[in-house]
Amino acid sequence: MDYRTAVVFGNETGRIDQGGVISGEEHQRVLDSSRDVPLERPSFSLPLSEVGISGKTVWANIAGTKLPFEAVLSVNLPAHRRGIHMSRIEEAISELFDQSFEDLRGYGVELGRRMIKRQEASRGTVLLNGKIPIFREASVSKERSLDAVDIMAEIRLVQNGDIIEEQVFIGTGVSHITACPCTQVYNASLFNTAEVPFPHPTHSQRSHTTLMVESSSNLPTYHDLLSCLEAALHVTQDLLKRPDEAEIVLKSHREPQFAEDTVRETALEVARRFGGKLPGASKVIIESLSLESIHIHDVRCRSELTLAEIEKHRDVNGFG
Repeated sequence: MDYRTAVVFGNETGRIDQGGVISGEEHQRVLDSSRDVPLERPSFSLPLSEVGISGKTVWANIAGTKLPFEAVLSVNLPAHRRGIHMSRIEEAISELFDQSFEDLRGYGVELGRRMIKRQEASRGTVLLNGKIPIFREASVSKERSLDAVDIMAEIRLVQNGDIIEEQVFIGTGVSHITACPCTQVYNASLFNTAEVPFPHPTHSQRSHTTLMVESSSNLPTYHDLLSCLEAALHVTQDLLKRPDEAEIVLKSHREPQFAEDTVRETALEVARRFGGKLPGASKVIIESLSLESIHIHDVRCRSELTLAEIEKHRDVNGFG
């Protein structure tokens, strides 16, 4: 292959790049004399809220372990600039490869700060999504199941003079099972039976719920968020023996949930666990996706409230 043209000649095999075709002096001459196009004024001067890269895998060194995360990284662009320098975002990512961080939020904050400074932007956003391994024990067989838990971080940065203000969210997500209470109630009337120890049949579906809470200092931890989800939902796992399967199916049908229920009951757990520990103004974002079994559509449900707002509803409902 001719690497200058990307044209294949015959059966030529690949080879290691033997150096640049253009001399270093020539490259430097052009760099010194050419225009910096991103700094030029665009044909239509209009400010852009977000410009950056997505679909990027970054490797965050968390407590000595490198973990992959899918990243969406962006900064704002003023009206008088034509574009940002994309390579400077990549430079910041490369520089952090060997630096160790206590948790994902620390990595995201440092990446965002470097990104803003290199672009001379006034705002920036870092979105990180990945998975970590977790062992769960089955309820009956006690077998260990190696599962994956979603973890995420969102960092919003604003430059005010020499100070960069940060708003940090951390989150986690799990898969779980829901059973439809509507069909159960219908079947109870249809069969006209008295109360029985086993629930009536209904359709069930695999669901996925994520919980994100605005971070204050070192609270909450990812373990805290996972505990909220596990308390509110019928969390599933990969390795289940038949007795384990029977238990989780029965529990999910005895306590059926709409997608709306999963979001509300997760919010209640957040209020129970973090009330008085986090500022009332802390934002709580909960989103659930139900992969419907008897419908072609799926069901999506989302709540975005402050902790104080959730606590207020908790008290009104008598859960205080």
